[in-house]
Amino acid sequence: MTESKRRKPLVADKRYPSGGRKTSSAKRTAKPAGKKATARKTTTRKTSRKPRRKRSGGGQGGFFRRLFRWIWHLIWGLTWRVGAIAALLLALAVGVVYSTLPEVDALLDGRARGSVTLLDRDGKVFAWRGDQFGGVITTDTVSPHLKNAVVATEDKRFYRHFGVSPRGIASAVKINLSEGRGPLSGHGGSTITQQTAKLLCLGVPYDPTEWESEAAYEADCRQGSLWRKAKEAIYAMAMEVKYSKDEILTIYLNRAFLGAGARGFEAASQRYFGKSAAEVDPAEAAMLAGLLVAPTRYAPTNNLQRSQDRAKVVISLMEDQGHLTTSQATAARNNPAELSEAAAARAGGYFADWVMASGPEFFTRNTTEDVVIKTTLDQRIQQAAEAALKQVFDEKVSEGSKAQAAIVVMSADGAVRAMVGGRKTKVSGAFNRATQALRQTGSSFKPFVYATALELGYSPLATVVDEPYCIDIPGSGQWCPKNYTNKFYGRVTLADALKNSLNIPAVKVAEVAGLDNVRTVASGFGIESDLAAGPALALGASESTLIEMTGAYAGILNGGSSVEPYGLTELKLLGDDAPMMVTTTGIGERVIRDEAAKQLTWMMERVVSEGTGQRAKLPGWQVAGKTGTTQAARDAWFIGFTADYVAGVWMGYDDNTPLSGVTGGGLPAEIWKETMVRVTEGMTPTPLPMLAPAAPVQTTQQSQPRRRQQGGFAKAVDSLLKDLFGGN
Repeated sequence: MTESKRRKPLVADKRYPSGGRKTSSAKRTAKPAGKKATARKTTTRKTSRKPRRKRSGGGQGGFFRRLFRWIWHLIWGLTWRVGAIAALLLALAVGVVYSTLPEVDALLDGRARGSVTLLDRDGKVFAWRGDQFGGVITTDTVSPHLKNAVVATEDKRFYRHFGVSPRGIASAVKINLSEGRGPLSGHGGSTITQQTAKLLCLGVPYDPTEWESEAAYEADCRQGSLWRKAKEAIYAMAMEVKYSKDEILTIYLNRAFLGAGARGFEAASQRYFGKSAAEVDPAEAAMLAGLLVAPTRYAPTNNLQRSQDRAKVVISLMEDQGHLTTSQATAARNNPAELSEAAAARAGGYFADWVMASGPEFFTRNTTEDVVIKTTLDQRIQQAAEAALKQVFDEKVSEGSKAQAAIVVMSADGAVRAMVGGRKTKVSGAFNRATQALRQTGSSFKPFVYATALELGYSPLATVVDEPYCIDIPGSGQWCPKNYTNKFYGRVTLADALKNSLNIPAVKVAEVAGLDNVRTVASGFGIESDLAAGPALALGASESTLIEMTGAYAGILNGGSSVEPYGLTELKLLGDDAPMMVTTTGIGERVIRDEAAKQLTWMMERVVSEGTGQRAKLPGWQVAGKTGTTQAARDAWFIGFTADYVAGVWMGYDDNTPLSGVTGGGLPAEIWKETMVRVTEGMTPTPLPMLAPAAPVQTTQQSQPRRRQQGGFAKAVDSLLKDLFGGN
């Protein structure tokens, strides 16, 4: 029992046939293959496979998978087919636009009008008008700094995209949304190619018969609708196929608007820096490129500091993108671009506007050509007038006053040397009070009354009685003029009457000389405004402009000949040698005798040396002139001259508000003096062309004055001589 217990079979023995594992294995190996063996082998393989697990809900899950796959295949099939059709249509659209694109040369200057460049009397540029185009530049001829600045600022991936930059658009949309705007409002993500397409107005040229104005045409070109953006993208891609990258950039460099009427970077460089776009340094290039975002706002002629700050941003972009080294960028920041002398001065804006308005329209306001006009402007005198006006208003006019002033300086032949049309001098297109404001002339008109009497033969020393005086005016009743001082001075000479600006003697002399004659003399000297019909004519009741009055005084200085104020001396087309127009003088027909003009000059010299115009005295110089103050002091004038220049000053309010405590002998005379002190600096004083009367003259019937008219006028003079001038 003990042994039987010991020989208890092992569990492993049950797994194998008798004889043990090794034996059974050996037997299987040695035993020939048979049916039984085969059956055993097959059974073994079957038992080695794992049974499949039954998936829960297998039928329903398979259905959804098959449905999802079907939908996915449907969407994919539609997508690639629609995409293929869209790509085909896009390619077709690009191809159609491509077929319409002209050669590059035809796209470089697309202005609808020409430009006018204005030169001063020395041939230096001082102003531009119209659309300035400096000439064609290319990416090869332009400064590499300018080329890099434009790319860095506007489209850093310009040389890598196909005309449209999806990354740029996505970035722009993100920025717009983050700043609280619509996805297409603000930043547009446009490439340089798209911007060029917009500058080309998608190939639609300006037609004045179809558009209300050029401004309306350009506004339509700049609209930012989704459909417009799509058309720009197609046009841009067509350009990428037609032109090289450098050709596209060349078009852009020549057509971009850069403020102050400059079209293209060559014009802008010449306008702001007085040099070619091929010569600009990094600081100047950055300033020009910075204009692209907002040309008017960042124009250095509007605000130099703001333009320099914008340029620093562009310099940083150029540095970040590897266009400038750190040392170059630092140098550019430390030495910002400055305006040229002409651009910084911005002198003569009112004068330039006047020349443009008075010149031939087809060569000035509406020119389709590039025109160069040489003018009479003297920039030194212009700056003198501007500085004088500023000084007097800064020192002697209360802060916040809205009073205005205007100045005109001209030579004796009518050549205008300076013009200030208002207190704001750095302007263009503004209301010009020197040429456009019709104002009552007041006592500044009186020299033409006395010019008429002198032309008729009266002496400056002839006398007239200053006393209460009334005239019955048909339809208006009795009119009784008074002197400014409300006093009467008895018998006075004509010279003293003018010196002290007495009103009653002026009215009496005008009545004797004949109001029609006074009007003839005044209009002969160039006062073309409607002149008053009644006796108030003698006291300056008529209206005129400052330039008319100054030109009339120039006629007195030149010896009695009429003057047409002029500013244009030569006009020619850009590139032509022969001028199309030339003006050498503004002197016209004689109005009064040379002797009468010189006697009148002597009388007017006493106005400054002894009378109402003493604040206009110039040390070392002889000055002749006349003050003028209208009723209620709404206008104050001083017009005077040396032997070299005539200058006129007007002061008043645009809305006719009376001036407070101002007369023509006050602030206007001081502005005149400050102007002429600067004008005559360094000049040798020249005596006035004046003729003093030899001795007092008694007017008698036996010594009749020379008369311009006979008949009724002569009889009227004879009948009034005794009453007005005395005699035997």
